Parts: sequence; C-alpha cells; structure tokens
Amino acid sequence: MDLYNALALLLVMAAAFAYLNLRFLKMPPAIGLMSLGLLLSLGLIGLAQLGVGPVLHLAALVSHIDFSALVMQVMLGFLLFAGAIHVDARRLGKLRWPVGTLALISTPLSTGLVGGAMYVVLPWLGLPTPLTYCLLFGALISPTDPVAVLSILTKANIAKDLELKIVGESLFNDGVGVVLFVVLLEVARLGPQEVSVGRALAIFLQEAVGGLALGTALGLATAWLLRSIDNYQVEVLLTLALVVGGTALAQHLHTSGPLAMVVAGLLVGHFSRSGRLLSEESQDYVDKFWELIDEVLNALLFVLMGLEVLVLHLPQRTVWAGLVAIGVVLLARLLAVALPLSVLKLNPHFRPSRHGVAMLTWGGLRGGLSVALALGLPAAAPRELLVGITYVVVVFSIIGQGLTIGPLVRWLGVGRPEANAQAD
Repeated sequence: MDLYNALALLLVMAAAFAYLNLRFLKMPPAIGLMSLGLLLSLGLIGLAQLGVGPVLHLAALVSHIDFSALVMQVMLGFLLFAGAIHVDARRLGKLRWPVGTLALISTPLSTGLVGGAMYVVLPWLGLPTPLTYCLLFGALISPTDPVAVLSILTKANIAKDLELKIVGESLFNDGVGVVLFVVLLEVARLGPQEVSVGRALAIFLQEAVGGLALGTALGLATAWLLRSIDNYQVEVLLTLALVVGGTALAQHLHTSGPLAMVVAGLLVGHFSRSGRLLSEESQDYVDKFWELIDEVLNALLFVLMGLEVLVLHLPQRTVWAGLVAIGVVLLARLLAVALPLSVLKLNPHFRPSRHGVAMLTWGGLRGGLSVALALGLPAAAPRELLVGITYVVVVFSIIGQGLTIGPLVRWLGVGRPEANAQAD
C-alpha cells in the first residue's frame, strides 16, 4: 500500500506542478517540473530540521519508489520508443555518419576522459576512488539523456538539421552508454584481472548488436501486423505490446532494451508515415497516444528527480565534487565531440553544422538515466558518493543548461528561419 500511496502522491504532484508551470512559470516542462520538485524538497528538508512529522513521512513515502528500477525497467523503454517514433528516420539516415560517430566514438571517449579526470581530481578533495568506479561514473554520465534532450531541445527553436543531429545522437548514445556501464560493472564485480578484453568485447557485442537486431525484428514484425489491419484500438495496442514485450524480451536475452526500443520506434514511425501501414485516423490516434505517454511519463520522471533530494545524502564534500564534475563533464563532452567531428571533416562530402560543436556540447543534457544508473550501483561501490555527484551534475544540466539553450541558439544564430518556424 505504501508503494501505491507513493505513486499516487507522485501523480498528484506531477499534475499540480504541470498546471503551475503551464499557468504561471511557462518554462519548458522538464525544467519547470524538476525546479518545482527541487524547491519543494529543499523546503521540506528545512522543515524536517525542525522535526515536522508529516515531512519525514513524505520522505519515507518517496523512499518506497525504486527510482533505478522504475526508470530502467519501466519508463525508459516507453520514453525512447515515444521519442523515436516521431523522429524522421529518412532525414536521420542522411546524418548517419555524424550521428553514428558521435554515438559509437564520442561516448566511449568521454567515458575515458571523465573517468581518468575524476580519478585524478577526487583524491584532491579527500575522496579517493578506484579507477574502475571512476570509469563507471564516466559511463553513466557521458551519454546525453534522450528524455531531457527531447523535452527541452525540441522547444528551443533550433535549426532542424542540428536538432535532429543532437536528438539522433542522444537516442543512440543512450544505448551505447548503458552497454558500456554493463561491461564496466562486470569488470568492477569480478575484478579487472578476471575479465579479459575478449570477454568485455563479447558482452558489449551481445548487448549492442543483440539490441539492434532485436529492435529491427520487433519493428519489422509490428509493421507487418499493422499493415494487415485497420482498427486504431488494436493498432495502438500492438505498439504498446511491442514496448512492454520487447523490453521484457531484451532483459531475458541480455541485450540492450534501450537500443531495441529506439530501432523499433524508428522503423514503426518510418513505415507508418509512409502511408503504407496506417489510415489517417489510425495514424492520428497512434501519434496522440504516444505523445500523451511521453508527456505523462516525463512529468512523473522530472518531479521524481526533484523529490529524490529528500532521500539522498549530500555532504558538503560530495557537493564540491559534483561542482568540479560539472566542469570535467563539459570539457570531456567538448573534446569527445570536437575530435571525431574534426576527423569527419577530412571527408570532402561531409558538411559540418554551423556552431555544431558548441551546440552539441551545451545541448547534450544529462537526466534521469544517469541518476538511475548511479542508483543501480552495487553496495560494494562508493555508491553514495557517485550518486551525489551525478545528481549535482544532472540538476545543473537540466536547469542551468536547459534554461540557457534558447538564448545560446539566438546568440549563435542557429535558430530556424522564421518561415520554417511558423511552418513547424
């Protein structure tokens, strides 16, 4: 019953905060909802210092929600599919080289840069941490969060091609980051000497290639089923079954569920928009259903992220480490984006986006995925430290970077032309 009460409270707060944000704050939903949740939490913490009983009870209710399991096993598959199904796969295919390079090369490169830098910096703060766990932090903080990116960046009026590049990268590097995290977690669990390069590569290939293959199979199979009927209730149900069943199957097969849902969403979205799968009425219902799922789960996620501070332990040294990590993560992101793209520029057919490196760096937001991965660390890890650092980085990313993306777009002059903005 405590879990039901906690989820009921979360839903009521999400609805109330969404109304307040839409009516008064008028911020992008992710920023407004998380800010309100964070402000409420800080106010409650202040009251808790006075021993206010109901406040302590509220914190206990929030603690009944397993944030890591809720995000990784429930929300993530829905949010990735909902995001991918609305992405134009044909246009994304034209950007396959920069998107693929950023997802496959930038994420591991950033993981190494962040992990190495934190291994050097943390002892200076009196927080020495083994290299393996520093690399684990690099793996969980390096992927840009597609949920945060889709929620904030798509409302910043950025040029379409640049927006698609950032969104496309975030959809795929999310899966790559989770796979890297799984590999490094195995290394941390067994010890570096027990996990050979071949074993690590085998885990990576099973997760990544298996996820891509599973997503392709599920997407094509669902597209075939959708093509054979014309009933919007059943068609919506089929897409829902794809996400729920596909996520469960990916866990059973030890393949990447996030990658599978991204690929399946892209395929279903591509074939449905071509007019070969769904009638106009069915297309409208499917689009609105997944748009609603996306908005509701986003609201729940960002409110919960704001409330998480109630149950986190954030000593002063951890906060300082988090502030240092903000600079480390941004610098690593800059290098991990600039270096691969500079290699692509050697190809005379590659046309780099204007101010692309700056926008990819500042627009690469971190979100609930990073917090969920950190909370999923084993007890043997310096879990409290890494969760605290991750939370500080994520709060800055969503609120600090999120609020300044719009002004940065205008300052750099990379917004959509007025005519395109009106058309969109």
